[in-house]
Amino acid sequence: MSITQQYLLDTHRARQHGDPTPPAPGEHDWQAMRELRDHRRFRAALTGRPARGRTRAALARLFGRPGRSAGKP
Repeated sequence: MSITQQYLLDTHRARQHGDPTPPAPGEHDWQAMRELRDHRRFRAALTGRPARGRTRAALARLFGRPGRSAGKP
């Protein structure tokens, strides 16, 4: 059963029982991603790690400009 079919079945059942309809699939995905990001930042702050820029700094270390050494600007 696909997500759409499950959603339609849940909507039909909710209407039969007089309950509010469930949210459409994917409706709150961005909100969930923001909450996950905030939670990870909070956990990082609790452990004393920098809360922002860790991913960008790690990528910069891995994919630095060619021809430049790590210690020299």
